[in-house]
Amino acid sequence: MRIAVIHGPNLRLLGLREPEVYGALTLPEVDDRLQGLAQELGVKLEIFQSNHEGEILDFIEEVAHRVDGFLVNAGGLTHTSVALRDALTGVALPFVEVHISNTTARESFRHHSYLSPVAAGVVFGFGIRSYLLGLRGLAADLQAG
Repeated sequence: MRIAVIHGPNLRLLGLREPEVYGALTLPEVDDRLQGLAQELGVKLEIFQSNHEGEILDFIEEVAHRVDGFLVNAGGLTHTSVALRDALTGVALPFVEVHISNTTARESFRHHSYLSPVAAGVVFGFGIRSYLLGLRGLAADLQAG
């Protein structure tokens, strides 16, 4: 089983940006934890981060033929990008949307997600554990068929 992990805009700033909201772990530390869990689950990960919407869309198209699903933290694109939603639905693979913070407890513009209605699942508010819970859920869904 192969899962692509997508980190959207500003996630390279983890550990620096608003640690009271996003925690103290850096993106490489998050990726290390994801890789550790993936090994435990027997899953291979392809991890990608970009601050550029078009690069994320290109990545989705590029890997769709070799992955079984996506784990997506689209950052701010969650609330703005119809193109990202269309790319994910266009490749017709399941994905789980994750967020470190509880987006519904934050500013009102963060309450709407273009991705949630078409996601297999959504996990938010558990810090970086949201990624791990999302990976577990997606892997279980893929294994179940």
